[in-house]
Amino acid sequence: MTNTFSLAFLLALALMVGLRLWLSQRQIAHVLAHRAAVPAQFAGRVELAAHQKAADYAAARSRFGRMGLAVEVALLLALTFGGGLQALHDFWSPRIDGLAYGVALIFSLMAISSLLDLPLSLYRQFVIEEKFGFNRMTLKLFFADLVKQTALGAAIGTPVLLAVLWLMARMGNLWWLYVWLFWCVFNLLILFIYPTWIAPLFNKFAPLDDAPLKARIEALLARCGFASSGLFIMDGSKRSSHGNAYFTGFGKTKRIVFFDTLIGRLQPTEIEAVLAHELGHFKHRHVVKRIVLLFAMSLGFLAALGQLIDAPWFFNGLGVQMGNPGQNTVLALILFYLAVPVFTFLLTPLMSLLSRRNEFEADRYAAAHASANDLVQALVKLYEDNAATLTPDPLHSLFYDSHPPAALRIARLNGV
Repeated sequence: MTNTFSLAFLLALALMVGLRLWLSQRQIAHVLAHRAAVPAQFAGRVELAAHQKAADYAAARSRFGRMGLAVEVALLLALTFGGGLQALHDFWSPRIDGLAYGVALIFSLMAISSLLDLPLSLYRQFVIEEKFGFNRMTLKLFFADLVKQTALGAAIGTPVLLAVLWLMARMGNLWWLYVWLFWCVFNLLILFIYPTWIAPLFNKFAPLDDAPLKARIEALLARCGFASSGLFIMDGSKRSSHGNAYFTGFGKTKRIVFFDTLIGRLQPTEIEAVLAHELGHFKHRHVVKRIVLLFAMSLGFLAALGQLIDAPWFFNGLGVQMGNPGQNTVLALILFYLAVPVFTFLLTPLMSLLSRRNEFEADRYAAAHASANDLVQALVKLYEDNAATLTPDPLHSLFYDSHPPAALRIARLNGV
């Protein structure tokens, strides 16, 4: 069984790596092959220079993705068949035990992963984003964010991890059900506290003070029957020139947040149309449905882990020798976390398909409650400002993209 599972894991990993590299190469070749001319549908709306910038940006991001993939796979193999996880276990197990052992082992892995990701993050922000004119972050702000994220992760993650490990050790054969219930409650709690307590640690949120725009938006909210706790502008421009708008929070804590870059770029009617699209997600309960789906998937994964937690072939098949029963829970949790993305990678296009369907539904809602033409104009500006390629490779887009390709999306809006 050990050899069989090892072989299955390596074959799934090879399939994932091969498919990701093939799709990346298709994306690069396709966007560069269509770089010379703006698609006819966007002629007169998007400048050639902007179209070429988007093609080069997409190609650069795909090439960078290969670099990240190489690091990801190297770390995965080093931790499993390379004996890395076993070495960390051998280091911590003679020194501490119980919950402290589990926390130390998991935090060690997180530290190693973060250190390997640091140069990639720096390169992404200060080379790629800088080259294409999107970076507005300083090194000081980058590392200030890193310190805040690390401190916040430790402050929240430590008690959560302790609770999960305690439930795994004390709740018997149905530990996975108790962990799932705790995980669901924790995530819902984060949705409530994020807008008020967490987001302000990284950005400033000022109430929208443009009276005509505020009146227009409040009229839209009234037409759509949406109640929020406020309209806010976020200082996204201190990190990036990318623009966006989003809902955050849950229940009475719902906020509507606009990036300052978005407010400065779009006309009031276009902002209204973009917000109507976001309201479409709310009215169709896309967020709630996505949460329910993720909770259902997490229940399935935890139930599967409950069956694997005492299986020697699972541990041995991934290069780890079983420790005592108290340590098996931690090792099983880590190995499962490492292995699941490899075996579930082929589900990616299904999740992408669901997301694209949601986007089409939100677009139809926006066209019914605002102006479809204004939404088209806003989308074209956002595609141009964010250097989103207008000519993605169809298979790459089908596999990965959470939003429909620009041409298809705008064609449907024009047909409304």
